[in-house]
Amino acid sequence: MVRFEDLQVFVAAADAGSFSAASRVLNVTPAVASTAMKRLEQALEVRLFIRSTRSLRLTDEGERYLVHARLALRALEDGRMTVARRKGDLTGTLKLSVPSDFGRNVLLPWLDEFQSTFPKLTVQLRVSDRVADLYRQPVDVAIRYGTLEDSALVSQPLAPTNRRVLCAAPAYLARHGAPETLEGLRRHNCLRFTLGDGVHDRWSFQGPKGLEVITVDGNRFCDDADVVRRWALAGQGIVYKSFLDLAGDLKAGRLVPLLPAYKGEPTPLQLVCAHRSLLSPAVGRLRDFLKARCEALLATMEALLAPPTAPRR
Repeated sequence: MVRFEDLQVFVAAADAGSFSAASRVLNVTPAVASTAMKRLEQALEVRLFIRSTRSLRLTDEGERYLVHARLALRALEDGRMTVARRKGDLTGTLKLSVPSDFGRNVLLPWLDEFQSTFPKLTVQLRVSDRVADLYRQPVDVAIRYGTLEDSALVSQPLAPTNRRVLCAAPAYLARHGAPETLEGLRRHNCLRFTLGDGVHDRWSFQGPKGLEVITVDGNRFCDDADVVRRWALAGQGIVYKSFLDLAGDLKAGRLVPLLPAYKGEPTPLQLVCAHRSLLSPAVGRLRDFLKARCEALLATMEALLAPPTAPRR
């Protein structure tokens, strides 16, 4: 029979990369952790780790079993939360992965509000533009832009109508002027960010002629989308990012929308997890809370970005 504490040691060792680190996380001795792993491998009749004096890595069987071990621990934790939870309360730890710009500039104050409603809930936040591996990393759910490439993942829409917006700081426009056409972007410094191994330099729009794509260039790009936003605020160039990321800057006038006749590329925001069993009560409450906040923010988008209407004669 597989023991709960043995699964805890296995997952902690896989995350930390050593039994000694796992024992510190779980507050047990290294000998107890090592014994737990031997017991688990004997119960499963497979080898889960390849051990050496300096390293610890998962075998192929260990990689496959790690997914199920995480789900099992999550299911047990959800059961504990259901039994322990009083009406209106949420307890336990919610592990969340979020993109950099949205996480720092939009989500943080929303999480403050959410946790003030549920003060017994602990949130563990991972902020990065690198896509989290939901099967291997200790993450319950992730917030992601775009459409899913892995159809096995479970997604919950947060802002399906979100899209990119083209804009620049008043200081940049004062020095260089605003582009009057899409083709005019080629004469401007465009601030780009990297997606995986590629640079996002092909910007697509819905314009008067339908879908139009232009390849842009500039003197800087970064794998952190928040850095790209800060460059734009500093007047270093033109940026093309999610409206949700830039809504506060646009409303405050720190950034100015450009080419209003062109509609930006769709960039839906969604909450993603590896399995439906991870859709705990805490995840469900957070999903509904964030969806309502996103909808309220997007409600201002059309009016803010709408092309100016000609005055009546």
